Amino acid sequence: MSLDADRLVRETFIARVEHHRVLESTNDRAKLCAAEETGPLPLLIVADQQTAGRGRGSNRWWTGPGALAFSLLADGRSWSADYSRGPLVSLSAAVAVTQTVGPLLPGLEVGIHWPNDVFAAGRKLAGILVETLAGGRCVVGIGLNLNNTMLDAPAELRALASTVFDLTGTRHDSTPLLIAFLQRLAALLGQLPASPESVGRFADRLCLQRGQTLSIESGGKTIRGECVGIASDGALLLDTPLGRERIVTGVLTAGGSRTRRSAFPA
Repeated sequence: MSLDADRLVRETFIARVEHHRVLESTNDRAKLCAAEETGPLPLLIVADQQTAGRGRGSNRWWTGPGALAFSLLADGRSWSADYSRGPLVSLSAAVAVTQTVGPLLPGLEVGIHWPNDVFAAGRKLAGILVETLAGGRCVVGIGLNLNNTMLDAPAELRALASTVFDLTGTRHDSTPLLIAFLQRLAALLGQLPASPESVGRFADRLCLQRGQTLSIESGGKTIRGECVGIASDGALLLDTPLGRERIVTGVLTAGGSRTRRSAFPA
């Protein structure tokens, strides 16, 4: 289904849209546009096919035919001058994705895996990568398994992720879905300057890891404990033998080995 760029500009806060048939990475393209200062912001970059999508750190995202890969380049100072709220930008995107795709998946559990994933029916559905640039600009990259199928995925990934199409048997037009997502994201980001804790509360209600025993590599150490949710500032809360730990950034591990969630399809 073709992307209606004019409608996206009319109905959302986006100033312009780039639509590419193939890109290595929408985030990398956004960073190049930021460096070249080629036009007004916010800029939405959408790719029908992404050949080298990036996750956190050195991780890579597999993007199958029909997946929706896009990045938003914007001036993050319009959301908040406080860079300690960076985790809340990622969680805002995760909440907006969940609110957008949830109605497409009636009867299925859809929610957030801290710090940057959306899961449906126990499998990964979307991944988010937020990158802060010079001058207060920010890139919010999202990979959503929409009209693709895990039948096309590498064998080792098929049991770890799912797609909206695989879960429903229905293909969806990306234009109205992007409009709904961007409208929800704008509302959430608009709360950050005056009421950042409201985004944290949204994320906490959607947290799927509550009650699970998690291991997090953070600050050069491994922290293991029972997840009790997400704090109002976006930190993950774990109850450990030494007390409650607040984790602002880290890598989720399982059984002593990296789960590398960002390497799963997104």
